[in-house]
Amino acid sequence: MEISIKPIVTEKASNLIEKLNRYTFAVSPEANKYQIKALVEKLYGVNVVRVNTINVRSKNKSRWTKSGLLRGKTAAWKKALVTVAEGQNIDFYSNI
Repeated sequence: MEISIKPIVTEKASNLIEKLNRYTFAVSPEANKYQIKALVEKLYGVNVVRVNTINVRSKNKSRWTKSGLLRGKTAAWKKALVTVAEGQNIDFYSNI
């Protein structure tokens, strides 16, 4: 099983990094905490202390167009909050 992981860089996520040394990732819905921990430690070379996961539900969306009301849904996804050891950090922009 291939696990995908993508960092989330928002203002709220940046505040979590500064205050709690906690990084936010969008991960595959079938990934568990142990797989996420192993992948983050392997990719970024940090010691992961704790992993919290959140299943983000899909939301109903609708908009008016010329042809009438269009309805749809956003995709459901999984969010992981990864706390790294004190004094360590992850640099998302190192390979740009």
